[in-house]
Amino acid sequence: MSARTQSTESAPHRSGFACFVGRPNAGKSTLTNALVGQKVAITSNRPQTTRHTVRGIVHRPDAQLILVDTPGLHKPRTLLGERLNDVVRTTWAEVDVIGFCLPADQKLGPGDRFIAKELAGIKKTPKVAVVTKTDLVDSKTLAEQLIAVDQLARELGFEWAEIVPVSAVGGDQVQLVADLLVPLLPEGPPLYPEGDLTDEPEQVMVAELIREAALEGVRDELPHSIAVVVEEMIPREDRPKDRPLLDIHANLYIERPSQKGIIIGPKGARLKEVGSKSRKHIEALLGTPVFLDLHVKVAKDWQRDPKQLRKLGF
Repeated sequence: MSARTQSTESAPHRSGFACFVGRPNAGKSTLTNALVGQKVAITSNRPQTTRHTVRGIVHRPDAQLILVDTPGLHKPRTLLGERLNDVVRTTWAEVDVIGFCLPADQKLGPGDRFIAKELAGIKKTPKVAVVTKTDLVDSKTLAEQLIAVDQLARELGFEWAEIVPVSAVGGDQVQLVADLLVPLLPEGPPLYPEGDLTDEPEQVMVAELIREAALEGVRDELPHSIAVVVEEMIPREDRPKDRPLLDIHANLYIERPSQKGIIIGPKGARLKEVGSKSRKHIEALLGTPVFLDLHVKVAKDWQRDPKQLRKLGF
């Protein structure tokens, strides 16, 4: 592993873009959140839930690291899948460094090889292997995984810039990940103002939070056939300055009428719960009280229909 960079006084300021890749559920979003210190990327133990490019921004005295979260790369089965894969490859070619997340508790599989092979084709961008979820394994298993990860790159004819074990949940070595990524960024001034944690439009982040809450109890029945569109966000008129209220109107789109009952639940209980859960997160994100109005609509087979995909923002 590389020697520490020289002390910050003499080192030039660096800023640039990094993205974490890895098969679904490899700990990418959890790591993003741990680095940024706030919940920005949608975390869910369901694959394919990060749809939009959410950028988390890590501000440091010596650097600004902008994290671009791409959807997982996978063998596409639908038009949506193909589109997501194109987004991934374009992103990889444009960032300054790629972090490949590989969970410590799972042996390397065909999914990892598939991604590593794609990475091998991207010559210029430095690649860091991040072995995640180290809190779930003993030191022997971890050592074996680190060796296997090193081997994987050699077989495909490239070399990792770094290999770093990390537990984002336990906070172990999360800062080390930032320390290793920063020297790989180009020199330059900060690209975003100090207070910004993400440049994702607020409406998209609100939609993600609603979608995460909607998937919460129904993952098995509706793996990812839910899309959320925030129609409008308007401050309620005639409210005193010290007691503002933001009205948010959003539609949850599903693919088939039969899924409506699953989302709404008996006597609307399920939808109510989605509303109150996501409202808490939205209020924390926007720092203001919110009135959330949710409606469930059917957009037939939207994952396979180019017109619907465009309308739903993909």
